[in-house]
Formats: sequence, structure tokens, C-alpha cells
Amino acid sequence: MSKLAKLANGSFLVIGRAGMDFYPEPAGTKTEEATQFFAALGGSSANICVALAKHGSKASLLTRVADDAVGRFCRNQLNNYGVDARYVVSQGGEYRNSLAVSESRVEDHQTVIYRNGAADFQMSRDDVSAVDYNAFSTLITTGTVLAAEPSRDAAFHAFELARAAGLALVFDIDYRPYSWPSAQDAAQTYSRAGALCDIIIGNDVEFGFMAGDYNRGLDKARELAATTASLVIYKMGEEGAVTITPDEEFRSGIYPAAALKPTGAGDSFMGGLIASLANGHSLRDSVLRGSACASIVVSRVGCAPAMPTLAELEEYISVHPAPSIT
Repeated sequence: MSKLAKLANGSFLVIGRAGMDFYPEPAGTKTEEATQFFAALGGSSANICVALAKHGSKASLLTRVADDAVGRFCRNQLNNYGVDARYVVSQGGEYRNSLAVSESRVEDHQTVIYRNGAADFQMSRDDVSAVDYNAFSTLITTGTVLAAEPSRDAAFHAFELARAAGLALVFDIDYRPYSWPSAQDAAQTYSRAGALCDIIIGNDVEFGFMAGDYNRGLDKARELAATTASLVIYKMGEEGAVTITPDEEFRSGIYPAAALKPTGAGDSFMGGLIASLANGHSLRDSVLRGSACASIVVSRVGCAPAMPTLAELEEYISVHPAPSIT
């Protein structure tokens, strides 16, 4: 069975952070002018889990959360969305969950992220060794998990265990410069991870960063597809995406969106794409469905709560013309 075919099992283990997001209310309010906020589950990996769960897939999150009220909020939210939290470990001491204050506005948008002493960076080899990898078909990792130790070492150990169990490995580059000690360290680590994974998704800036030259990002994506990966998706924002496999390459557009905010699109695209492949859609249809999910999320407040259900996605696609594919 090919690695892409394994997605059809629909059982996903996602490594990475869960956090709390605050959104100034009402939508359009600047953070410094707000008098009230809406709280929601956030964090790229938690968002991907929610997206998968809303499409009917089985999603489990592997991470650490603070052993405090915010950590318990994240755990409760995961449970409410139907995400398996059995591999979410409580971290004591002074470590804390990620916190993001993010505006529901496009013009002069501000997102402030607090990541000092992040609990998720304390994920250990023991945490990843406790997982029954035979219960899953696919491991999904976001790049943030690789930014610090011991989380980095634990993640690469999870890669080893997952590959030994025959899982497909999916890598969302998810480069956040503020999490890394240096750009050089990030580039080397991402290259190491990319060489191990079957599906790699990132934007043009992230692939350019991996290539060491922002003008060679697409070349880097093509190189990965030609050597180690079964599927690489090179996202270009409003210009769509280039999808590359060892056998074909095609360019797709996006669904137009009345954007309320710029955040959450990547997580929604990932969830929609992978769930669609798992549900038997063709690669081309799955890319377009991922694009539709991204457009839906940026038109709503929040990230995890904004992820569309399968029914909402189908309704959206039925009334919006499909973007071009060439």
C-alpha cells in the first residue's frame, strides 16, 4: 500500500501545540480598544485536529499543556470537538500554554503571541513512546514542534516510531521565526524533517527559507517531490497553489473570500485536504476542497471554532464556482 493510500484509514495522530486564543469583540475591534474578548481553542496542531474531526476523521493530539486552568480549558475544548486527548500530558512547574490575542480584522491586523516557557516544548521521548502507533494510519507534524528541545528530539523519535509502524508522515512547515534560536538552526532542522516526510505543505516563503534563497522555493518543493516526498504543496496565498507529485504538477486557484481576518487558513487547508483524501476524493478535488476550507475560515471569527463541518464545506462548494486547475 502506498503512503498516500494509507490516508484512507482516516485515523490521524497530530503532534504540536494547543493554546488559548483571545479575539477582541465585536469583530473589527483593535486589541488596544477592546473591552471584551471571545476565548477559543487555538494552536496550529489543535486547529488541524478540529478540522479533521469536523470532517468525520479520527484525530488524536500528542502534546503537553500546562497543569493549570488554561491547560484544562484546552483539554476540555479538544474533548468538546471530538478530538482524542489521551496523549495530551499535563506539564507542571512554571511552564504555560501558548496564548494568542488576535484581531478579527484584515486592515492593520495585529496578532500578539505569548510563547515564553511554552508547555508544549516540554514534550519528551517518553510521551511519544507511550503512543500505540499501530492504531493510526498517519502522523501529522507542524514545524513549530521542532523549534526547541526536548520537543524537537521527541518529534524526530516519533518520526522513527511512526515510520517503523508503516504510517504516512505529513509535515506542515509552519515557520514561526520567534520560536527559533536562529534562522540557520531552523533551516537545517526543516531540511532534516522534510527529507523524512511523505507529504509536505508550506507557503512560498517557507519553501524559499528551506532552500536558503527565497527565489528558489518552488525549486526546493520540486526537489523534495522528485527525491523523497510523495506529495508537496507549494502555497502562494491569493495566487493559489502548485501541487507536485513524482508523476505530475498542477497549479490551482483559490475560492474568493470576504476575509474577516488573515489567520487560520493554513490549518484549515491542511485539515480539509487530508480529510478529503481520506474520504476518497481525488488529489485535484482535495486541493480545491482544502482551498474552500481556507476561504471559509478567514471569513469567520476564531480558528478552531471557524473550521467548517463536512456539511458546511459541501454547501459552500455547491454555491461557489470551482477555481481553475492547469
